[in-house]
Amino acid sequence: MTLVIVANARAVGKNLSVRSHPRGFHVSDRGPTVTRPPTARAPDADGGIALDATTAADLQRLRDVSHLLDDSIRVPGTTYRIGVEPVVGLLPVVGDALGAAVAVYVLAIAARTGVPRATLARIAVVFWIDAAVGAVPVAGDVFDAYWKANLRAVRLLDTRLADPASAAADRRYLWRLGVAAGFLGLIAAAAVGSLAWWLLGRV
Repeated sequence: MTLVIVANARAVGKNLSVRSHPRGFHVSDRGPTVTRPPTARAPDADGGIALDATTAADLQRLRDVSHLLDDSIRVPGTTYRIGVEPVVGLLPVVGDALGAAVAVYVLAIAARTGVPRATLARIAVVFWIDAAVGAVPVAGDVFDAYWKANLRAVRLLDTRLADPASAAADRRYLWRLGVAAGFLGLIAAAAVGSLAWWLLGRV
């Protein structure tokens, strides 16, 4: 996909002049001029990642959606809050479709903000855990109410935008997750091998 975009940009560049302009497109007396909004990867004055207006608006919309899905309803008699997603998740197919759509939306906005790939991978892991456990009937919906995948992902995204250097924590997290997955895989393989050996012995 990246190669296709670069190739198209080079082809267009042969016929059009390119320059930055805050409003996006500009037509001059010399012909059409393609302009670009400020990059989302540029650091702001505080060292965070500066966002263009469109991406910033999408990010705020994402915060609102995550609040609605994960934290908009107070459980009566408690201070704990849930959202509408665990409730919708009780509906077959519809709940899973909603979760998948929101996960794709969150990842798309996260990619546009310019956070490191390790952060994108960690956000994907958050939704993978949510989908894997959430597939269990009833218990999965209870887990959704606890895990709050959307809020968790958005808070992680906000943290990285404010402090891009902290993405090293995401790389360490993914490394530990890989080691744990490999270890569990070895245990599972050993268990299956032992069971097979026992069954052969019984035969």
